[in-house]
Amino acid sequence: MEVLSRFLDYVKFDTQSDELTNMTPSTPGQLHFAEYLKERVAELGLTEITLDENGYLMATLESNVSDKNVPTIGFIAHLDTSPDMSGRHVNPRIVKSYDGTPITLNAEQNIILSPEEFPELLHYTGQDLVVTDGTTLLGADDKAGIAEIMAAMEFLKNHPEIPHGKIRIAFNPDEEIGRGAHKFNVDQFGCEWAYTMDGGEIGELEYENFNAAVAKVTFKGRNVHPGYAKHKMINSLRVATQFAIMLPRWETPEHTEGYEGFYHMVGMQGSVEQTELTYIIRDFDRDRFERRKKELEHLCRKINNEYPGCASIEINNQYFNMREKVEPVSHIVEIAEQAMKNSGLTPKVVPIRGGTDGAQLSFKGLPCPNIFAGGLNFHGRYEFVPVPSMEKAAEVIVEIARITASR
Repeated sequence: MEVLSRFLDYVKFDTQSDELTNMTPSTPGQLHFAEYLKERVAELGLTEITLDENGYLMATLESNVSDKNVPTIGFIAHLDTSPDMSGRHVNPRIVKSYDGTPITLNAEQNIILSPEEFPELLHYTGQDLVVTDGTTLLGADDKAGIAEIMAAMEFLKNHPEIPHGKIRIAFNPDEEIGRGAHKFNVDQFGCEWAYTMDGGEIGELEYENFNAAVAKVTFKGRNVHPGYAKHKMINSLRVATQFAIMLPRWETPEHTEGYEGFYHMVGMQGSVEQTELTYIIRDFDRDRFERRKKELEHLCRKINNEYPGCASIEINNQYFNMREKVEPVSHIVEIAEQAMKNSGLTPKVVPIRGGTDGAQLSFKGLPCPNIFAGGLNFHGRYEFVPVPSMEKAAEVIVEIARITASR
C-alpha cells in the first residue's frame, strides 16, 4: 500500500488550528485541505461523499458482501496540526535505513535529533524515517492517519477478494484544540463503532484517556503606592503565587506517568491589581478527577479566608474517559487486537495521557478506540515517523475490515 507519497503530499498543507478564532474550522487551511481530500476520495471511487461548511469530510466504501448483518464501521483522522509549532512550509526529509546515530535536522541552527535525548529512535534502526528540517513540526499527527486510511481504502477497492462490510471514513477539523467532535454528525456518519487513527508508536491501541477539565482562577488585588502600602496593598501576583505553591508539587506533568493524574498550570498573566492562572486538570479515575476539582475550590476558599473576596474560580469539563463507553462493547477492541496480531504486531494496550476525538465521540454514541498512526515526538521540531509504521497501520485497517466481515 502506498502511504508515503500521500503523506509527503499532505504535509504541504498548512492546517494549524487556532483556538482564538471561534470558527469551525478554526483556520482556512483546514477547509482547503478537506476540499483537496474530497477530490482524492472521489478519485478512489468512494460514494456518499459529503463536505459540510464546518470542514467535516465523510465518504463510504460500499460493502462487497451480501450479508446484511455485517456492521458498518468507520475510520477517522483529523485535518489539523498542533498550534504549538508552525506547520507552514513543512520540508520533510527521508532518512534512509537509519543507522542509530544522531540526525542533523538543521545544521545552521544546530538542531539535532539524537538517540541520547530520544532513545525511542533506536527502536527503528534500519528503517526509513521521515523527519523535519528543524524549523517546523512534521504533521504526522494526524496526516499520517489520513494517509493510512486513504491507502487502505484504495487497497480494499482494488482487492475485491477481501471481504468487508460498509466502511465510512471521516476527516474532521480542530482536534488539536479539543473541538474536533463538537460538530461531528454521528447520525450522518451512521456507524456502529469506529476507530481514530491518531495514536503514536506502532502497535499502540488505546481505549482509556484522561478525564479533563480546565480551571481559570482569578485573583483581585489592591494597588497602593509601594512606599505607603503597609497593611493596604494586596498584590494579586503574590497571592496567585501563594495559591500555586499550595498545590502538590509532585502532581504535575513533569513528575507523573502511566495512570497518574496531575494539575498543570498552562497560563499566567496579571499585575498587582489582577492576576489569572489557567490550569488543566487530568485524571483517569473519575472520583479522583472530581476530587482534584474540589481541591482547587478548597484552596480558593483558603485564600479568601486570608484575603476576603480575592479569589474566584471557574471550572469547565472538557472530556471524559471513554473506557466507560467502550468496555460494554469490548469486542471492538478485541477485533483491533486480532488485526494487529494478524499483521505481525504485538498490541500495546496503553492509556492515552491526553484526549482524542474518540473520547468525545464515544460519549456521543459512537464507541471509538484509538489506533497507532506511527509518529513520535508530536507537536514539535523533533517529530518523526517511520515509514514501515505507517504501512503497518494501513494494513491493520484492512485487517479490521476483513475480520469484522468474517465475524
